[in-house]
Amino acid sequence: MRLPNENAIEIDNLVKKFGSLTAVNDVSLKIKKGEIFGLLGPNGAGKSTTINMLLGLLAPTSGAIRVNGINMLKEPEKAKGQIGIVTQETVVEPELTAEDNLMIFGRLYQIPKDELQKDIDFALKLSDLEGFRKAYAGTFSGGMKRRLETAKALMHAPQILLLDEPTTGLDIQNRSKIWDLLRKINKEENVTILMTTQYLEEADQLCSRIAIIDHGKLIALGTPSELRQRIGMSTILEVTADNDALPKIERIFRKVGLEPKVLTNKVLAPGGSKPVEKVEKLLKLLSASKIDVHNVSMHEPTIDDVFLKLTGSEVRDTAGSFTGGRGMMMGRGR
Repeated sequence: MRLPNENAIEIDNLVKKFGSLTAVNDVSLKIKKGEIFGLLGPNGAGKSTTINMLLGLLAPTSGAIRVNGINMLKEPEKAKGQIGIVTQETVVEPELTAEDNLMIFGRLYQIPKDELQKDIDFALKLSDLEGFRKAYAGTFSGGMKRRLETAKALMHAPQILLLDEPTTGLDIQNRSKIWDLLRKINKEENVTILMTTQYLEEADQLCSRIAIIDHGKLIALGTPSELRQRIGMSTILEVTADNDALPKIERIFRKVGLEPKVLTNKVLAPGGSKPVEKVEKLLKLLSASKIDVHNVSMHEPTIDDVFLKLTGSEVRDTAGSFTGGRGMMMGRGR
């Protein structure tokens, strides 16, 4: 007897070439049903190309994609019906109410008339917009528009939700609300979530596992804890300051015996053995040199540190990730 498939998404030996450029190079991933999975990588790493193949918007050069066991290449319309998509750009109709925005998408998804109002009510309640059903979307805050956009993606009851940088541009309060919404969708509705994000804190908070792609290849895969262990850092020493002070701070790090990395507004390095003694030396030298610093900290490795160690760069994707949902088959995922 064949056992039920425990994976929502299976990507096997995926390759995509554009002429002489290999954008995705033999990537294999298995994303389990019911998990929140993060896909991270620097600009040009191959994330967008991978996602667009997963959505059926690009044909792979070679390899296979299965969505809930459905072969994307052989049965693309059936596979696409399993997926909801929230692109980076929030697209709501400002001159329509929240209810009417969902009504339009429900009709595009071909939801039967006798079920449509019930599904709209459910989506509004889930996204905490029930009290704003008759309000015009153009009057909504950025966070409310983002929640409405997410509600639209759920109208056809997909089993998988793909999100491109779901909280980019939102303040911390609205980011927190989106996080709560995604947790609710994942836990209460048992929807598998695949997301990209430029906030590594977000991946740490939400994702049960994270894949890091660089130069088209999968370079790391695991839980946040496993990835921290992989880089072999027990403590990170970090100094933030204005940009013109960073070269001086870098030299002080080296005087203490540290191997620093200079980023846009900070210098950091693994603390190695006796990190407390090293941070004390750092403070004395910084004070003696009269360098104006914003903050000096000693902390355990974060996902940011893992990303920097593995890719040699910061996350800098801020635009142009997922292709929009145009061209996707509209149909129910149930």
